[in-house]
Amino acid sequence: MSGPAAAVPVAGDPPGGRRAALVWGVGVAVYFVAVIFRTSLGVAGLDAADRFGVNASALSAFSILQLLVYAGMQIPVGLMVDRLGTKKVLTLGVVLFTAGQLGFALSPSYGAALAARALLGCGDAMTFISVLRLGSRWFPARRGPLIAQVAALCGMAGNLVSTLVLSRLLDGLGWTQAFAGSALAGVLVLVLLLLFLKDHPEGWEPQRVTGGGPRFVRRQIADAWAEPGTRLGMWVHFTTQFPAMVFLLLWGMPFLVEAQELDRGTAGGLLTLVVVSNMAVGLAYGQIIARHHTARVPLALGTVAATAALWAAVLLWPGGRAPMALLVVLCLVLGACGPASMIGFDFARPANPPQRQGTASGIVNMGGFTASMTTLLAVGVLLDATGDDYRIAFASVFVLQALGLAQILRLRGRTVRRERERLVASRVEAVHVPA
Repeated sequence: MSGPAAAVPVAGDPPGGRRAALVWGVGVAVYFVAVIFRTSLGVAGLDAADRFGVNASALSAFSILQLLVYAGMQIPVGLMVDRLGTKKVLTLGVVLFTAGQLGFALSPSYGAALAARALLGCGDAMTFISVLRLGSRWFPARRGPLIAQVAALCGMAGNLVSTLVLSRLLDGLGWTQAFAGSALAGVLVLVLLLLFLKDHPEGWEPQRVTGGGPRFVRRQIADAWAEPGTRLGMWVHFTTQFPAMVFLLLWGMPFLVEAQELDRGTAGGLLTLVVVSNMAVGLAYGQIIARHHTARVPLALGTVAATAALWAAVLLWPGGRAPMALLVVLCLVLGACGPASMIGFDFARPANPPQRQGTASGIVNMGGFTASMTTLLAVGVLLDATGDDYRIAFASVFVLQALGLAQILRLRGRTVRRERERLVASRVEAVHVPA
């Protein structure tokens, strides 16, 4: 392992092992189902527009409201995880996102469907931070980057299921049966969670977070935000995640069908390619960062640069219709966005003590979903304002990338210096601890 921020084994690290993998796997299964529900609208966007008779702006409101709730819940959920533990928060999350998916299936009107997506977003918000905390409680700290990437990879497998399976169910069974049937997966993971999930191994109970009330909340958030690593992590997540999220969550299918004039089967194949690329790149990024923490910023910046270059090439292609080879490369590069966003957690994790990990992770996770929500809205508004000009609408991607890039460059030096100071301090402390 190399670099100033390389993970240092510390006394008290949990041992990992088969038991850890099984318990953590239950948490990942919950996240897997949450992502299926979250991304289900991505393959049903055109069906939703027909079902509820709405235009592009109103259609984008489904995903915007869902992400607004998700992003707004990140810090409260982080605080809940730090105080209540993983199992209680995940249980509440499963109940909420399953009720939201079932409500979406049965919604008779646009307003009722919006409320269902908000409920789903609330439950979804409780999953990923909980899974990250579960991993840190059951596995050694040096495994953190790889464990986080594998969790994200399993989430993308959920996206793959929604792309391949749910789209076929919609075609074969119709709206109500497809969405209501998928809600049964939520019931299944709830049973597994209640039976098998534990917050931590026996004998490895973490230090309890004490205190409460507004003063405690302010201190917990302020302490996490004061760390440059937390802020850098948030901006890395902000800048890298949203291009792929916007593409998969809502606007990829309409862009490929309406602007690129592809049939829905071919467009669905390209969306699948994004997911498959994400899973492959996630494994590679996790291995690289686990061995070389100095690769974090280069990987993040390289992903941003490649994404911007490919989007520019597609949008500026003469005649408006890009060749299939270029669309394939775009989808392969978009697949790197999710793994790159996970790098944000690798800046926040070493910057915060265990009792503040949930809060710090919530701040980081809020970044990408805020950017996604903003871009989803911008694309919908610009499409309506320009008569469905996807070139102008998707140009909004570059604005948010420029903002995030400026913040990453501003914070990276401060974060690296702080990590070096922390590493030196830990080595001095280790030398002075009696055997």
